[in-house]
Amino acid sequence: MPRPAAHAEDHLRFGSRKRGCGNLDIDPGLRIGHAEPMLRRSPPTLPADLRPKLETARLDLLALFRALDRMDLTAWEIPQRLLRQLYELDADYVEALWGLDQPPGTLDIRLMLRDTLAALEQLPEALQRFRKNLPRRAHSTLAVLESSVRTALDPCEAYNMVPRRDPQNG
Repeated sequence: MPRPAAHAEDHLRFGSRKRGCGNLDIDPGLRIGHAEPMLRRSPPTLPADLRPKLETARLDLLALFRALDRMDLTAWEIPQRLLRQLYELDADYVEALWGLDQPPGTLDIRLMLRDTLAALEQLPEALQRFRKNLPRRAHSTLAVLESSVRTALDPCEAYNMVPRRDPQNG
């Protein structure tokens, strides 16, 4: 004789076997309606200034990273967690620049645009937080170095590490 709990559990999992439908529990009174028509959304248009914004963000970060390399700061003086966040934003920008070069229909443009705009919005605050956590003695030197490095950068360097755009990266 089966245990009542096991029988109740089987009933919940497999449905009643008394209706003659095998393991399916079908409600004969269930009405199936037609699905509502799906509204087709037009593909999103990319903002005309998206590529220039990404290039500028990459060049600004590259200038910061190179200026930091030229300073006499120890690893302990550089907020590593915040630096890692800047590297992650930079990687997001690389991916977005790569995505802009892909043939239409190969990427989910809505998703890419949402993520890219969110990453671009994060940059000013992330830079401010990073600079604020550097030693006070580094602030003026970093600003001068960053500015000189930034003016010397070739705009093509925004595509460093972008696949099929960077000769070193294939």
